[in-house]
Amino acid sequence: MCGITGWASLDARVPPSVGCRQLLRSMCNRMTHRGPDSEGLMIDAGVALGMRRLAIIDLATGEQPATNENEQISVVLNGEIYNYRELRADLEKRGHHFRSQSDTEVLPHLYEEYGTKMPEHLNGMFAFALWDAARRRLVLARDPFGEKPLYWGVFDGTLLFASEPKALLVHPLVQPRLNLEVLPQYLAFDYVPAPHSIYEGIHKLPAAHALTLEDGKIDVWQYWHLSYRKDERVPSEEEAAERVRELLADSVRMRMVADVPLGVLLSGGVDSSAIAALAVRASSAPVKTFSISFAERSFDESRYARGVADYLGTDHHEERLSANLAADLVGEIGSWMDEPLSDPSLVSTYLLSRFTRRHVTVALGGDGGDELFAGYPMYSAHTMARLYMRLPRFVRRAVIETAVNLLPVKTKNLSLDFKARRFINGTRYEDEVARHHVWFGSFAPAEQILLLTDEARVASHDGRGMDVYKDARRLLEDCDATSMVERMQYLDTKLYLAEDILTKVDRASMAVSLEVRAPFLDRRIAEYAAGLPTDYKLHGRTSKYILKQAVRPLLPPFVMKRPKKGFGVPVAEWLKKRLRPLARDLLSPARLRRHGLFNADYVARLQQEHERGVANHQKLLWTLLMFELWHEAFMTDDRCQMLDVRKEVASTSDIQPRAVNTRS
Repeated sequence: MCGITGWASLDARVPPSVGCRQLLRSMCNRMTHRGPDSEGLMIDAGVALGMRRLAIIDLATGEQPATNENEQISVVLNGEIYNYRELRADLEKRGHHFRSQSDTEVLPHLYEEYGTKMPEHLNGMFAFALWDAARRRLVLARDPFGEKPLYWGVFDGTLLFASEPKALLVHPLVQPRLNLEVLPQYLAFDYVPAPHSIYEGIHKLPAAHALTLEDGKIDVWQYWHLSYRKDERVPSEEEAAERVRELLADSVRMRMVADVPLGVLLSGGVDSSAIAALAVRASSAPVKTFSISFAERSFDESRYARGVADYLGTDHHEERLSANLAADLVGEIGSWMDEPLSDPSLVSTYLLSRFTRRHVTVALGGDGGDELFAGYPMYSAHTMARLYMRLPRFVRRAVIETAVNLLPVKTKNLSLDFKARRFINGTRYEDEVARHHVWFGSFAPAEQILLLTDEARVASHDGRGMDVYKDARRLLEDCDATSMVERMQYLDTKLYLAEDILTKVDRASMAVSLEVRAPFLDRRIAEYAAGLPTDYKLHGRTSKYILKQAVRPLLPPFVMKRPKKGFGVPVAEWLKKRLRPLARDLLSPARLRRHGLFNADYVARLQQEHERGVANHQKLLWTLLMFELWHEAFMTDDRCQMLDVRKEVASTSDIQPRAVNTRS
């Protein structure tokens, strides 16, 4: 695992500038947390590649950049190539010679064979930059699901890239400027979806995409697409369960290759428990498992994790924490989270990563199971919403919604009143894409009208007619699924998984130099699951049906019976007590009016209602708090400079590449 960064001039004739080595080193140093073990640099005319390395495979000779035999092709890699041994064996048969045992060294040779089609041959989590000196071509690529991040932008005729925006901000050409056009998306989704970022001029390379810079032209394309087309022959449930188990077992086996200590992150849910069980089967030594526990019962999963660990016989490690202690870390998030992300489980993920890193360098996690096998309750909620909307309007408004509004406000994890109110709010949107993301996200379009100032709506090209979900609908145009459940799965894989879950895991784990691998995110598993009948995934109201059938023989019975529960923290209570001073400071009327983005009176009302217990506004307030923490840490100008829209447009016109071609 590493952090990578660098640049390439759109004009290949530009010579290296004075001080470029020190600048590249400074950009690398901004990501030392991603790679504390060593540094690698390569500088040529008009191009620079840099990286910080967390040594996992081939500790002695696996330094980067890696090159081919004549050193005309150089690569820096963030991540792991799990099928590198098979690729290397094939390449050696084709006459290629290797200097190390590193997975990174496979990439330049693979490029010699397949050119820009090389990402199609990779099984791994990766973001890499490859420089072809002979063709003066830069190639960037990101793994199929977006496990590893990659940001890029063109500034004054130079394409800059990095694993994290904070490294780009070191470069003198890059100034931190708020991308006002995506502010409504952050507020709606809790994250900024690719290809955008919160910074003006900085883009995310989307998952399963590659980019080339050659002859001054930039080309971005998608190299892999998840299809939901079904085979004519439908496997029986027994056949499907056996195949899922086989694929997952092989994926776990491949992801256990490491020259450093390795463990499993264990919550006691189906996904992480399945990974732990298969790791035990694949290992000749005791498997280490890790979990954290909280004193607050509704947020604590530790008894399930301990039960699974006892059943499997793992070497289990648990750290018990006070949620109040966890709350003390919230103020630090802005210092290392260089894009706002409104997922409270970022805190618990960081704490678990920090605890796990004391014992191992690599950990396997259960991310991806919910998206691939329909594990989220929202999938069933869509069916319930359709039935609900068939009721007479009078019954819905006067009876059911009145009863829901009379429910006492609770702050426990996923309390009944919280779920019921969110369900009702989502049913006000007939469009399934909007409804789905109202359930998942924070500020619905109607709420954004109350939140954003008039100036902010104008500057973000918003207004009452703006469709904040239009990009999500555009993504669905490429989806060949016919069922509503699979269409929402597709969206969640593209959006929630890539931009929330995997971003959270990457930033939280890399902040403490821990590599987390996700066995569910193997293309073979995703493609097989997508090709199964919908009711093999959501069977009545049973989520992840075929996955549960596949791993049932491996796990204790209680794992299959326990309700789904997120990796949460008591945000609602924090905002009333422990975090009240921080929230009151960062969301103060004076501060909000100075920024000019959010309606100070509306935010004050949200805080007052929440603190008095007449409403639970935890998601809305947390989303605003995370934005303000990020803004305080990374925006150098305290004003958002949005009132003069013409100035914003003019200032961005000189940082565009000569030509950008995007193709699918």
